[in-house]
Amino acid sequence: MTTSPIDPFTPAVELAAAIRRKEVSPVEVAECYLRRMDGLDPLLNAFCHRADDDVRKAAAAAAAADAVARAGSPEDLPPFHGVPLPVKDLLDVAGWPTTYGSAGSDRTPAAASDQVVRRFVDAGFVPLGKTTTSEFGSLPFTESEALGISRNPWDPGRTPGGSSSGAGAAVAAGMAPLAHAEDGGGSIRIPASCNGLVGLKPTRGLVARAAVVVEGLAASGVLTRTVADTAATLDVLVRHDPAAWWSPPSPRGSFADAAAKDAPAGLRVGVLTDSPVAGIGVDPACTAAVGLTLRALEAAGHRIVDARLPLPATDELVGAFTILWNVGGAGVPLADPDRVEPHNRALRDAARSVDSWAFAEAVTRTQHLSRRVVEGFLPRFDLLVTPTMACLPPSVGAWQAGTGDDPLAALRNSYPMGVFTSLFNITGQPAISLPVHQDPATGLPVGVQIVAAPWREDLLLQVAHLLERALPWSGRRPPVGLDLGLG
Repeated sequence: MTTSPIDPFTPAVELAAAIRRKEVSPVEVAECYLRRMDGLDPLLNAFCHRADDDVRKAAAAAAAADAVARAGSPEDLPPFHGVPLPVKDLLDVAGWPTTYGSAGSDRTPAAASDQVVRRFVDAGFVPLGKTTTSEFGSLPFTESEALGISRNPWDPGRTPGGSSSGAGAAVAAGMAPLAHAEDGGGSIRIPASCNGLVGLKPTRGLVARAAVVVEGLAASGVLTRTVADTAATLDVLVRHDPAAWWSPPSPRGSFADAAAKDAPAGLRVGVLTDSPVAGIGVDPACTAAVGLTLRALEAAGHRIVDARLPLPATDELVGAFTILWNVGGAGVPLADPDRVEPHNRALRDAARSVDSWAFAEAVTRTQHLSRRVVEGFLPRFDLLVTPTMACLPPSVGAWQAGTGDDPLAALRNSYPMGVFTSLFNITGQPAISLPVHQDPATGLPVGVQIVAAPWREDLLLQVAHLLERALPWSGRRPPVGLDLGLG
């Protein structure tokens, strides 16, 4: 029986502990978030598929399992037993349709859940509907014929970022304690920055899916409010999959345990504040987030090194990413290809103009480019600090300039959002966005990106935990929803 109203901003780890202590039931928790969705989602449009009856049934089943466990072995309950978690609408959930953000998609309910979703369910999460995404996840915002406009709870006139748009808006507004997200060019880290959240993109291949997506550019993860939630969720996602093309052995230790430890002393910290793509300026608020981070790391005894990351030329970087990115919609089941959005039709046409030989050459060039950057990183840095984005969250509709003449202008208009993140999808390095700053002029959250060597999520999480203590953010709340009395 609940002794006090449920705080919808409670971290998932704490919510799971409260359920175990029988302070709240999974049913009460689910109802809390369903009420938040009723009140806030008509404005924010974070959810594209609600199945409230399914949510209630799953929560009731979790409550029944909880009662059985208390009569036997409560420690056998999974770590996130009864905690709601929405899934981005790029992954299948059994019995629910997957739109891929497209008006042309086949809406037949999925026969089986994606491996990532199965891991969430095995960990005790209750699937809480599906969240909005740009079509095929190709743009860092959701404003589409299929799913409408998703809005930022810090300022509904602005985008919540993307392509995990709904995931970011849902967690920031307290419609979910955390949310699944996918990142192929920044789609975890960009909404983390736009919405004041924590977003970790894991090392390439660390979290296995049914198939390698976009030649390994894409990775699965979550958006959370705390480093502890990110670490604990990574523990349930990272599982060796012997049937996957790329899947390392399961880690020996726990990411949650690693995150609770102090980072090694005297880390070498590099800095990148100039855009990796020429001609793109960086907003002073984004640079200020880097400055705050560096001062906190120096105060903790870490060393800022005067060395530059060897970056490829703009043409090489954009060319390498684009040829792979153009095939992001390949394999999506479509009922009506003519309803695909203009920019994705243009990407499809561009992809079809590249023959298989040229594509294979591009994959090889991209791997060599990645090796060059990582080999330049390893002897110089333990960590690299950059802005997450080169801009504040853009206004709704800002991407449309010039798209009437050239649909691909939508992508070019988005470069300031993804220019710092997409490089590390190419290299496959782990990278985390942390909401260390708020722009004093607008009140909008501003993220900083921290990058580590491949397979060093443990180090990223340790440093993130340090910064969470030095520059606390978990108590910040967006203005949308504060006056609704929802809980």
